[in-house]
Amino acid sequence: MGTMQRYMRFFVAAVLAVAAMPACAARFELQLGRSYMDNHGANTVFLEGVFAEHMLGNTGLTWSPDVSLGWIDGRDLARHRHYHYAHYSYSAHPEAWIGAAGARLRFADENAWYRPLFFSFQPAVHGGRTLALSSSYEFVSTLGWQAKYWSVQIRHISNGDLHVPNRGETMLLLGITLP
Repeated sequence: MGTMQRYMRFFVAAVLAVAAMPACAARFELQLGRSYMDNHGANTVFLEGVFAEHMLGNTGLTWSPDVSLGWIDGRDLARHRHYHYAHYSYSAHPEAWIGAAGARLRFADENAWYRPLFFSFQPAVHGGRTLALSSSYEFVSTLGWQAKYWSVQIRHISNGDLHVPNRGETMLLLGITLP
């Protein structure tokens, strides 16, 4: 199967998954932002579905299933010499599609000022290997603030140094809740 066919299958599967998300997600959000790899920015878009919360034992925390589909634009770093790696077959130019699923943690106290604060962790797969995302698997960590109709998040995607190069992507995302 050719590279284009793989991307097309991944894209079709992602579109179908995202189309089904509003029907079952407790919160569906469009997130836009800027992602950085070594101070070089790229535009990024994510669609995220967060499902119903569940108590995490007697810890005072809740967890919610959390799925996301994202896109990070490529970068043209040809003019930067230190990004040429003869022994790596990766560049920063290709765009990357990311599919992730995991859990979002929040404090359970409904009346606390810190209730909107959350942390999520998601294992991920992606199409398009780059200097930042060099393996076929990645880990997505997000720290954010979730208001009623919007959110702000800092997200980092990396393979956890399990494969080189491991530059990772770090982004600031602003989200808006979709009806």
